[in-house]
Amino acid sequence: MTDRVRVATLNIRNLADRWDERLPLLLSDTAAVAPDLLGLQEVVYVLQQDRVIGAGGPARYREVRGWAGRPEYGNSLLVREPLSFDGYDRLDLGLGRSAHRVLVALPGGATVLMAVTHLHHEVPDAEMRDVQAASLIDWLDGGPPATAQVVVGDFNAEPDEPASVRMREAGFRSALFEANGAEPDVTWPSGLQAPAMDTDGDPGCLDYIWIRGAVAVEAARVAWDRPAVDDRTLYPSDHLGLVADLVVG
Repeated sequence: MTDRVRVATLNIRNLADRWDERLPLLLSDTAAVAPDLLGLQEVVYVLQQDRVIGAGGPARYREVRGWAGRPEYGNSLLVREPLSFDGYDRLDLGLGRSAHRVLVALPGGATVLMAVTHLHHEVPDAEMRDVQAASLIDWLDGGPPATAQVVVGDFNAEPDEPASVRMREAGFRSALFEANGAEPDVTWPSGLQAPAMDTDGDPGCLDYIWIRGAVAVEAARVAWDRPAVDDRTLYPSDHLGLVADLVVG
């Protein structure tokens, strides 16, 4: 039997760059996307950013956090009720980065080992990201058996960088590429304008939904990509998000 599941990812840019103005856009777009599994990066836990984003629509979510660098900050996975999960594990990737995963049980009997990560950001440090990707793959290879594995997050790596190449060589497929025949041209920057904007690096595709195992892609697209109606410089985040509808099993 097969299961369908909608997964998504977004780097929310912590509390910087007009957070109070961006939040309503984050809430409305998350409610519109209505993912079953949503990986968030740069979450400030003391502000309950993940819980607030999950509460923006009619769906109810449980948050699963994986701190990175310091206990109050990191990645988060929102799991839509009534999906169940167990087997939490966290991997320290060094350089203030981490990954965490859970085993999600889908209604039809399939399982997904779902992981969220955010790799090192310094533009010249492709080799360091490659080392992190290798650690991530080894960790997933040793994880609990599952029908499929899904890894989402901000890899800070273009499709031709070593970290992305390593993911593909390990059998992971990009959901966006599989659905559309190409990666998005740009997932960073979004078009958000703010005084403290990060301007290191050229615009490009840095965010991914990676899949491996008995899983196919029905559709995949960029999301969280609409500016405010009355301000074309205001976006939900400095990154665009991704969403994919998957068939597992």
